[in-house]
Amino acid sequence: MNESLVVLAAYSFIGILYLVLVPLSLYYWMNTRWHEMGKIERLLIYGFVFIFFPGLILFAPFLNLRLKGQGEV
Repeated sequence: MNESLVVLAAYSFIGILYLVLVPLSLYYWMNTRWHEMGKIERLLIYGFVFIFFPGLILFAPFLNLRLKGQGEV
């Protein structure tokens, strides 16, 4: 019984890390560094987006990453 709780806790931790924590930090990184990234950093970001796509797709409807416009003229 005790081993199954450890395994369940480990799977829960990995699932939360994969589906919640890393995708949210990746969104934050992309939002703050998008216009200052170099080639290698952008390639690394694209690789992370490919790896963590399921978590990113979970948060996509709730986040607005559009640039702020110039406002009303």
